[in-house]
Amino acid sequence: MFIDEAQITVKAARGGDGAASFRREKYVPRGGPDGGDGGKGGDVILEVKPDMRTLLDFKYRSVFKAGKGRQGSGKKRTGKDGEDCIVPVPPGTVVYDLDLDRVVADLVAPGQRLIAARGGKGGRGNSSFATPSRQAPRFRQRGAPGEERRLRLELKLLADVGIIGYPNVGKSTLISHVSAAKPEIAPYPFTTLQPNLGVVKFEDHTSFVIADLPGLIAGAHEGVGLGHQFLRHIERTRLLVHMLDVAAVEGRDPLQDRLDINRELQLHDEKLSSLEQVMALNKIDLLPLQRDRENVAHVREVLEAEGLAVFPISAATGEGVQELVNHLRERLALSEQDEEVETPAEMVIEIPPLPRRELRVQRLSNDVLAVSGTRIENLAATTDLQAAESLAWFQQQLEEQGVTEFLRKAGAREGDTVVIGDIEFEYSEAAFE
Repeated sequence: MFIDEAQITVKAARGGDGAASFRREKYVPRGGPDGGDGGKGGDVILEVKPDMRTLLDFKYRSVFKAGKGRQGSGKKRTGKDGEDCIVPVPPGTVVYDLDLDRVVADLVAPGQRLIAARGGKGGRGNSSFATPSRQAPRFRQRGAPGEERRLRLELKLLADVGIIGYPNVGKSTLISHVSAAKPEIAPYPFTTLQPNLGVVKFEDHTSFVIADLPGLIAGAHEGVGLGHQFLRHIERTRLLVHMLDVAAVEGRDPLQDRLDINRELQLHDEKLSSLEQVMALNKIDLLPLQRDRENVAHVREVLEAEGLAVFPISAATGEGVQELVNHLRERLALSEQDEEVETPAEMVIEIPPLPRRELRVQRLSNDVLAVSGTRIENLAATTDLQAAESLAWFQQQLEEQGVTEFLRKAGAREGDTVVIGDIEFEYSEAAFE
């Protein structure tokens, strides 16, 4: 089964909690706080695996989670970092962030990586909170939550040559003849419901990748037929074989077929119309009469007048196929020489951070207020609610970061419930004096 689109959720892990401990050693007259920091939470990383060809794996699994960081310990020992979650993807995977609503990575090179969700920082141990005025802090910080992102994956096949044309013109037959690919072949339209990749090999051990791209008909860019599902796969090809049925088995005019398909390419993406095309006039084995052969000559004459390379072939019998393949090989070699040397793609890409949310207070009901904002929510998520000193420190941070002032302006009353992330507490003006 060929799957070329998928939606996944990636969840990086929370960092490990810091430790609250004190140094106790024989013959050491003055101890002190020595709790270490927690380890960083694991990242979720997309990595290109060259042997993958589809996004089929994501049909059965759509949520990927990394490992949590370990807690710190005494003697200022930092906890172990959480294990990263490596998610393999095929070459040609385009990654869209659904929250940012834009493309964040185009993964093409084997081994290329996208850090799709970053793990949270480890919480600080109590040794980090020691100050001249607070020499024995008995609290620590919890690890920060990891990122959670919603991603859409879209696969665009990486092929040197793409075969295009109306259904049932012989594309699958050609690819089965020139490579080891074994697509389904039958005498009815839309036999091919998925792209097929094949490798054309030569005696000197050179090769190129060829793809059979199915379903293109007039109106494909609007969803007619199946072509709209596969037009994206043409975008990465370097050369197109445009196959026409010169025997007109379906009763269509091959020259009109060409115009229809080229129009669909242009409407999908203007750049596709600039790709070099080689014309393959297929099914000449079905033209025994001299009059029919003259029709082929007319089609060839029209196409060659436009400067196109034209090859009458029979994909079924192999007539003319080797000449076509040799020409494709030559054109690919020349295009490699003409192409400018591109800067190598970054091997490790980091997903852009989500926009920071500013501090905001909203009244949810008569006696409940919600405080939101990236910084204050992260602070609330890392506060150790089990330690009285930690709560006092958190209260101090609310004052220093202006949260209490925002609450007063929002009309907070004595006894109101204040919600910040997972923390709820009762508002008391006396507590902030």
